[in-house]
Amino acid sequence: MKNKKPIAVVLVLIALLAAGTGGWMWYQSGREKPLTLYGNVDIRTVNLSFRVGGRLAALEVDEGDAIKAGETLGILDKGPYQNALQQAEANVAAAQAKFDLVIAGYRDEEIAQAAAQVNQAQAAYDYAQNFYQRQQDLWARRVISANDLENARSSSNQAKATLKAARDKLSQYRTGNRPQEIAQAQASLQQAKAQLAQAQLDLQDTTLIAPSDGTLLTRAVEPGSMLNAGSTALTLSLTRPVWVRAYVNEVSLNKARPGTEVQIYTDGRPDKPWRGKIGFVSPTAEFTPKTVETPDLRTDLVYRLRIIVTDADDSLRQGMPVTVKFNDGTQHEQQ
Repeated sequence: MKNKKPIAVVLVLIALLAAGTGGWMWYQSGREKPLTLYGNVDIRTVNLSFRVGGRLAALEVDEGDAIKAGETLGILDKGPYQNALQQAEANVAAAQAKFDLVIAGYRDEEIAQAAAQVNQAQAAYDYAQNFYQRQQDLWARRVISANDLENARSSSNQAKATLKAARDKLSQYRTGNRPQEIAQAQASLQQAKAQLAQAQLDLQDTTLIAPSDGTLLTRAVEPGSMLNAGSTALTLSLTRPVWVRAYVNEVSLNKARPGTEVQIYTDGRPDKPWRGKIGFVSPTAEFTPKTVETPDLRTDLVYRLRIIVTDADDSLRQGMPVTVKFNDGTQHEQQ
């Protein structure tokens, strides 16, 4: 009997330990695990091209180079565009001179000359009219023929027309150019200035400038190549922003709200995560893409997430697989 008592105590202790272990395991199994998603790094790229065509004179960068915003990447042959600019400048100068002339009107010397022509035409008309009147008297007395009278009348009419033309010219010189002529000269000047601005822009566009920071991915052409306007010359991978494209199923959709902070892990840096924030949740469902590595999700409908990496560095590369973990311990792990 003395030996049975210690055995009973041991059995009781074992039972209590088993019960405690089972209760702890039941408690842990009942707790919700953090939501974990899988996705890939998504870095935006830009295809760079010249807005004008021409012969490529130089490329200042090569694949893999770190690019800064505003940096010169390539240059086209500027010769044809410099010639076009000089022609446009000359056209503006000519149009400006013509416009100024129309606005200024006629010089005093030209007006005086027109007035002298009026006096001359007036004298010629007076003579012709007097001669015609004398011929009428002679015709009444049948001293001259009808042909002589007709010649005198024609000379008078011709002198009258010449006098009218001289008076109209003098009036034009004194009044200045018509509003329509001024408007036409002004329109020609504006057109020439627009062509000059385009020539200046074309010359500026012979230099390719980096739009933002990044890394050069592709150098598609070499100096000496003839390029069409808009043809891709370089491909730039942008340094910022860096996003992660991930997918969440409908069960966990309410856990992935815009603004939720997450941690992002890669296989090469499992102990030092990046910080991120959900910036976009797709309003429509889609079938899980093949890039998602969780087998249970392949046949499910999921919603695409765009997670902005707030402390991105050069270690994150395009297409790199990542694991996204939520900090809230009350969230379920995606199945």
